Amino acid sequence: MSDRLIIFDTTLRDGEQSPGAAMTKDEKIRIARQLERLGVDVIEAGFAAASPGDADAIKAIAGVIKNSTVCSLARANERDVRAAGEAVKPAASGRIHTFIATSPIHMEKKLRMQPDQVVEAAVKAVKMALEYTDNVEFSAEDAVRSEMDFLCRVFEAVIQAGAKTLNVPDTVGYSIPALWGERIRQLIERVPNSDKVVWSTHCHNDLGMAVANSLAAVMNGARQVECTINGLGERAGNASLEEIVMAVKTRRDVFGCDSRIDTTQIVPTSRLVSQITGYPVQPNKAIVGANAFSHESGIHQDGVLKHRETYEIMRAEDVGWSHNKLTLGKLSGRNAFRTRLQELGIVLESEEALNAAFARFKELADKKREIFDEDLQALVANESGLDACDRFKLVSLKVCSETGETPHAFVVLSDGGGEIRADEFGGGPVDASFRAIEKRVESGSTLLLYSVNNITTGTDAQGEVTVRLARNGRIVNGQGADTDIVIASAKAYLNALNKLFGAEERAHPQV
Repeated sequence: MSDRLIIFDTTLRDGEQSPGAAMTKDEKIRIARQLERLGVDVIEAGFAAASPGDADAIKAIAGVIKNSTVCSLARANERDVRAAGEAVKPAASGRIHTFIATSPIHMEKKLRMQPDQVVEAAVKAVKMALEYTDNVEFSAEDAVRSEMDFLCRVFEAVIQAGAKTLNVPDTVGYSIPALWGERIRQLIERVPNSDKVVWSTHCHNDLGMAVANSLAAVMNGARQVECTINGLGERAGNASLEEIVMAVKTRRDVFGCDSRIDTTQIVPTSRLVSQITGYPVQPNKAIVGANAFSHESGIHQDGVLKHRETYEIMRAEDVGWSHNKLTLGKLSGRNAFRTRLQELGIVLESEEALNAAFARFKELADKKREIFDEDLQALVANESGLDACDRFKLVSLKVCSETGETPHAFVVLSDGGGEIRADEFGGGPVDASFRAIEKRVESGSTLLLYSVNNITTGTDAQGEVTVRLARNGRIVNGQGADTDIVIASAKAYLNALNKLFGAEERAHPQV
């Protein structure tokens, strides 16, 4: 059994299925580059057949990523497989990941296919994928509720067809570690030629056991884990990459394997994904939460001060926590600014983008005494979120909020070149601002989420606001950052409205 654990990241595909987490092509490229820097083995960049936009994003990622394998998902049919094959063609290392459901309930109710037809479709899809790449992965969707004998039959057939990786997914998050580990062990023992392939697992978190189930699979022979940054994903999410990697690294005595992940890039990657998707990380989240290495108890504090390992099983610096300060200020030049961006692994595509980011940096430097790396990450993330084609832009905002008086907001927006003005009262300055915007925009949307997080410490810290809107079954997230929370809120609301009025989100891979 290999001592190398392959990390397959599906943040850009399964993670994007989180409500409102759809990303633009440029945002996907930024995350893909960071995943490459992190050392991810396989980046599942999307589902090519879902839309021309998704196929274009995969192709763009395949063209720039050199040190990771770029993968596209495909259902077991000709249209999907060929779309995936064309999308990964530019990749230095490409993979097609094809799947079909194998559980009785899925075959009968969703596919309306007999077991023989499912096996035939799986084999045909694998053989077709081999026309584009010799790196083909096959997944038995809903393997957790599939009959063991039928699973063995399907896997044997796709191995003979030429699949190199076999993925066993807990698609609905139904299993528990002891049973999942046993299922993996039995499959490896019973399927002929099982030693000729890499066994993989993809676990969902509906019962909160995605990481535990994934690790149980590793202990029983799986050598690829499919996971996402921050555990992002459909419903309750996927197995968290950072937790998988650090569990295996910290307890190599138990797992007997390790990954090639550069763990110092974990926190920067987590922050980037959070900023782009608008999904904040809870403070007590393992590894990447703000409190992950904090000690409140006096007993704990005393122990850590005397010897760190009394209460810490890993070092904060090992996963990327640092207090690096961007020592640039309002007198700093573009060259120093560009150099710091490069040190942080931030690549801007053009001089125009650099100039726009530098101008925003100068504005921020006038507002804050100290600028941290986190501020710079947020600045660039918000800059890349601005689209020249955006319909609504904030021109100015004035809010009157006084004790004993009803808050009142005056807002000026640009709408396709022209200006619109509105004022409105509200329960608070943010509510008044949103009401003023809606007074003229009339989006008919429902506010599902309003969230504020400080990017750094201090009273002059930037606030990062996430707004989630829903209309006619469509959900979008908007983000905005500013040292003024009310302005950040207005930016986030307009960012969400632009998405709501923009192109439709990509289709779900299984629709």
